[in-house]
Amino acid sequence: MAMAQDESPTQQSVGVAAARRLSATTKTVPHMVAITPRWLLKLLPWVAVTAGTYRVNRTKNQDTPRDDYSELPVEVKSGHEGEPDLPETFVDYEKDSREYALSLVQTIVRLHTRVSDLYNDPINQLEQQLRLTIEGMKEIQEWELINNREFGLLPAVAPPMRIQPRQGSPTPDDLDELLSLVWKQPAFFIAHPRAIAAFGRECTWRGVPPPTVQMFGSPFLTWRGVPLVPCDSLEINRRSRSRQGAGTTNILLVRVGEKEQGVVGLHQPGIPGEISPSLSMRLMAINQKAVASYLLTLYFSCAVLTEDALGVLENVEVGNYHDYGKRPQKP
Repeated sequence: MAMAQDESPTQQSVGVAAARRLSATTKTVPHMVAITPRWLLKLLPWVAVTAGTYRVNRTKNQDTPRDDYSELPVEVKSGHEGEPDLPETFVDYEKDSREYALSLVQTIVRLHTRVSDLYNDPINQLEQQLRLTIEGMKEIQEWELINNREFGLLPAVAPPMRIQPRQGSPTPDDLDELLSLVWKQPAFFIAHPRAIAAFGRECTWRGVPPPTVQMFGSPFLTWRGVPLVPCDSLEINRRSRSRQGAGTTNILLVRVGEKEQGVVGLHQPGIPGEISPSLSMRLMAINQKAVASYLLTLYFSCAVLTEDALGVLENVEVGNYHDYGKRPQKP
């Protein structure tokens, strides 16, 4: 006997919707697009300070005489014979040494006690609220290390250590010029990902693709053996001189470490309520609505020990593209 069109066949097994009532869903922790690798925080050597202060002592710059570094030269005698009178010398220090006070990022995380009491299986609610908030705080920390007017790397570059690109886009010649400024043990370039891409296009157009190196399990482009570290805290100025109008940005080159007289990060481990070096969490209160408040505080700063530890290639264009069928003419 034929079945009518409006009739359904007899169900022969349990349905998916009903079966899911007996199953457990595998869940992920919350993901946030704004989280970046923050390579700068990993690559900077961090120096522990006391009383939240770091003093940078330098040798004194005097009017005369001066050496190539505008400092009083150390008087010595070399290659002599016999018993000539030896020069007398000393190294003087600046009286007004610069002191760096630790900056901070703070916020208050609020969570209802009912949520933290009941809804923690399989993922702890308080842990995730704190984790995501700390990720946001560290993103701000990296931005401040680059851009803060008081201690940020970009404002800290001395005038003699600032150069301009020859043709707008960052070329191998421009990065070579930057390396000639920070030539004493340069550690890494810092650039916006689009600036690194623009440099890669210039290298490809010239037939000299930059090699890569593996760090932290990720590939990095390099130039002359120095890695180019991507960091979107080096912002892009949308006003551009090029037709494409994609914008301009800056590329930093740094030397790091106290021993190398370079750039160092500053923090103070051992603070009350510490959950990681220089990061603390404190329960503030539980209000009448049963909402708990947790204070998160992150202390940090950075210091440039000598002026020649930091250089910048300014105003590089990131929107220039090439017709790779037309190679640059050889001189």
